[in-house]
Amino acid sequence: MEGPPVALFDSLKAAKPFFLLAGPNVIESEEHVLKMAKHIKGITTKLGIPLVFKSSFDKANRTSSKSFRGPGLEEGLKILEKVKATYDLPVVTDVHESHQCEAVGKVADIIQIPAFLCRQTDLLVAAAKTGKIINIKKGQFCAPSVMVNSAEKIRLAGNPNVMVCERGTMFGYNDLIVDPRNFEWLREANCPVVADITHALQQPAGRKLDGGGVASGGFRELIPCIARTSVAVGVDGIFMEVHDDPLNAPCDGPTQWPLRNLEELLEELLAIARVTKGKKPFKIDLTPFQE
Repeated sequence: MEGPPVALFDSLKAAKPFFLLAGPNVIESEEHVLKMAKHIKGITTKLGIPLVFKSSFDKANRTSSKSFRGPGLEEGLKILEKVKATYDLPVVTDVHESHQCEAVGKVADIIQIPAFLCRQTDLLVAAAKTGKIINIKKGQFCAPSVMVNSAEKIRLAGNPNVMVCERGTMFGYNDLIVDPRNFEWLREANCPVVADITHALQQPAGRKLDGGGVASGGFRELIPCIARTSVAVGVDGIFMEVHDDPLNAPCDGPTQWPLRNLEELLEELLAIARVTKGKKPFKIDLTPFQE
């Protein structure tokens, strides 16, 4: 899977039936990330699913200023480099500011644009100029048609290696919904479509904390529902956050999938993918029916 961005991008586009972007939400420690990479690679290798390991060096968009954010850019990239070297895995991580892109581009194989920044032209252009694959998450506040423009910003900056990712749409103040129609409409961006099956089940700032304040909640039990739907519709890739101890995860614990259940879920998704025709447009015949 390692190699120049074009080679990796071509291999992901050709993945049958889908590729996987997966890992713990945020880098907690070098030891934890290496452990997670080892186990997730073992499962995906067994099942024949192309894997890009994901973890964030900084979670800049947290509900509270007291929330855990990660080790930061410099230390985080060193840890991701070790993952690449130790397990021969491509990695994906997100950026929040334009000045981060050059450094991240020297390590990450895929640079991810967070949903709330999907229209930030300067950030998109800076990421595109690294030449790496760019995965743009659709903003919770955006129609899928917006992603056509976001993907085009990457291409106009000279980088054809772009993907778009569905992660839910705002439904009131503290909830998200996943509209399966978006998976079809996102194809108008003319690039691989990824389904974020974990963040899409967040309840932003929807969990009250003891002693006051709020944090993000979520519906972990519905992750299989969204995953099954996404695969049945024929998405090209699955994005999911996986943790060995979700109840004690320092970030987005309610929407991280348990490592112990990962293989079981992926096996089911592969079975669904083998029978669905979701990647092919249905040929509707509107001529009058004849007896």
